[in-house]
Amino acid sequence: MIKVVLPAHLKTLARVDGDVELDLDGARPTTAAILDALEARFPALRGTMRDHATQRRRPFVRFFACERDLSHDAPDAPLPDAVVAGTEPFFVIGAMAGG
Repeated sequence: MIKVVLPAHLKTLARVDGDVELDLDGARPTTAAILDALEARFPALRGTMRDHATQRRRPFVRFFACERDLSHDAPDAPLPDAVVAGTEPFFVIGAMAGG
């Protein structure tokens, strides 16, 4: 099971409390697979983390795991072993900007 930590506003949209645990059903554990599973399980999240048409990460959404920023990695790059094993969570973070 992969543990996913969502920001508060996405938890509200998905109507979940706490972290989400995903079983990728044999899919290769990648960021794209996590997003596919989240969007399948919580349809309200479709389009919130990546664009519908291009499947590219939305601006101001970041992905972290094992103290690494995975946001600019290829969506089909393998996840760190600790995330796959369920010992470390996969974080979806809403980035902030301002001036």
